[in-house]
Amino acid sequence: QVQLVESGGGLVQDGGSLRLSCAASGRTFSSSGMGWFRQAPGKAREFVAAINSSGGSTYYADAVKGRFTISRENAKNTVYLQMDSLAPADTAVYYCAARKSSALSRVAVVYDYWGRGTQVTVSS
Repeated sequence: QVQLVESGGGLVQDGGSLRLSCAASGRTFSSSGMGWFRQAPGKAREFVAAINSSGGSTYYADAVKGRFTISRENAKNTVYLQMDSLAPADTAVYYCAARKSSALSRVAVVYDYWGRGTQVTVSS
């Protein structure tokens, strides 16, 4: 069993930055593909970014490409999401997810474990 705990969310102004962290328990983190997803009020959960187990491959949704950066520190069992140039449209609850496979994926259903989420609010 893997437990994921997100942190780093909050209120930020338009154009600001935040860095989200996701701390994972368990010995399998270094072999797990990881992803970030988000869900805005009244909308479906959507893919944001993903990273493979080694950190050598990443993938981003078009909406965040060039503004967000996903990274990981396997020694600390932590994955990060650096968010720059934030806009009100980025307001959502952000979720961290882990899968048993080492590969990255943008598909939510392939992830086996989910955190409870952290709220990000961008004011205009």
